[in-house]
Amino acid sequence: MSLSSMTGFGKASGDFDLGSWTWEVKSVNGRGLDLRLNLPSGFESLESEIKKRVQARFRRGNLQMTLRIKHSQSPSKLKVNGDALSELAAAYEAAAGVKPEAEALAVLMTLKGVVESDATDPAINLETPEIRSALLKGAEQALDGMQADRKREGEALGTVLGQQCAEMKALARKAREDAKRQTDAVGERYRSRLLELDSEGAVGEDRIATEVAVLAAKADVSEEIDRLDAHLEQLDELLQSSDEVGRKFGFLSQELNREANTLCSKSALLSLTETGLGLKGVIDQFKEQAANVE
Repeated sequence: MSLSSMTGFGKASGDFDLGSWTWEVKSVNGRGLDLRLNLPSGFESLESEIKKRVQARFRRGNLQMTLRIKHSQSPSKLKVNGDALSELAAAYEAAAGVKPEAEALAVLMTLKGVVESDATDPAINLETPEIRSALLKGAEQALDGMQADRKREGEALGTVLGQQCAEMKALARKAREDAKRQTDAVGERYRSRLLELDSEGAVGEDRIATEVAVLAAKADVSEEIDRLDAHLEQLDELLQSSDEVGRKFGFLSQELNREANTLCSKSALLSLTETGLGLKGVIDQFKEQAANVE
């Protein structure tokens, strides 16, 4: 089976002269393909390239992709703003009546603007071919990781969906067996009831046969079971497909549920009703699991 899930995570990191970069990408299930891209200021020109790469790989899922840049920090040099410290010392002396001693000066130097650092974050020139190439290559690596993650979960989902499909097939076979007994049961039930009401035998056998045939036709579910079998065969084919089949799974789940509902509504046997309800339960489980298939 080669199904792909819509849930996955990928990460890639690297270094360059002025710092390091990290890409993170994660995805969850979605009706279509939706990408939310978080880029640091100055890196907006990467957006169109990243979107092209995502659209080339995926068809469905809500994706969130983030680029983090960490600048290298050069050793900082501290500088005392003498003017600011003098003004604060004068204000302290005016308020306290004495000049500030060492302890008071230490407190004053913690105030904003008194001690300054000359360290600045170095600017990164994205237009440098080496840096741009490294970031795009890192994005591809993160997407590779997420795609592999989605494939692994898709394989696990395929196993579960295959088991559920086999269970639905077994229930459809049982429904066909129940349906064969239902025709006879409807006829016998009608005849028994008629005998209770018509003890003198006023109703002829021809009329009874006609009524029984009409009731049997109304209770016939062979067409519904035929359609169930056809849908289940199609599910089998899709489980082996490498295409994006999630939407098709959703459609077939609705059709299977429609046929199961009809089985229950036309049932005249407890066993057929139980089979139909069991089928509906497995279909709901299948639909829930298939909602995460791409």
